[in-house]
Amino acid sequence: MADQRPAPLFVADSPGLDFLNSKAIPLDVEVEWIGSGEDFIAWLLEARFVPPEVVAELRKTAVPGEFDAVAAQARKLREWFRQFVKAHKGKSLKPKALQELEPLNRVLARDEEFGQVVSRDGGRKRPEERNGHVVPLVHGLVWKRQRRWRSPDTLLLPIAKAMAQLVCEEEFQHVKACEGPQCTIIFLDRTRGHHRRWCSMAVCGNRAKQAAHRERVLRARR
Repeated sequence: MADQRPAPLFVADSPGLDFLNSKAIPLDVEVEWIGSGEDFIAWLLEARFVPPEVVAELRKTAVPGEFDAVAAQARKLREWFRQFVKAHKGKSLKPKALQELEPLNRVLARDEEFGQVVSRDGGRKRPEERNGHVVPLVHGLVWKRQRRWRSPDTLLLPIAKAMAQLVCEEEFQHVKACEGPQCTIIFLDRTRGHHRRWCSMAVCGNRAKQAAHRERVLRARR
């Protein structure tokens, strides 16, 4: 049977918040995008949290039900983080918030990131001249962070890192919930002036405009 769900939403301007929105009410009905192991893999690939070749390698050694178990862990982590974000959104995080982040730190402690010197894609070997100016040489080598993907549960690690980056690098006072009456989308307001109100102008923003128009018409008829 074809999947009747809409495509996953990536409108939060923050990968960590996009993860929260993997369960949401975008169009009146709640949608769960990581209900199973295969759902979880599809969402991770769509979100570009993990390369396809990593998933292919993990499939070779995974036992039946292992991806489903990891998806269950992901849902549990997501709902814990949802409560943290709801409690702190719209305010600057205080140092005491660290006490609440132990579940996240436990996941991060499993990580095995390391660095490697790799080839820079498209690196030029000699300086070029453009419009009478010499373009500096771009070195052909670059330092890149990589990760050991030892088992399916390591698929949680890039998500945990995105959550940690949200907590440590972004201003929580700009974390907002969409103002749509039924919508549950959470986003990071990066707009100038921080006046963003909707998950999307094409969805909730448009609905608000239509509702305001109907209200004006009704008032005019009275």
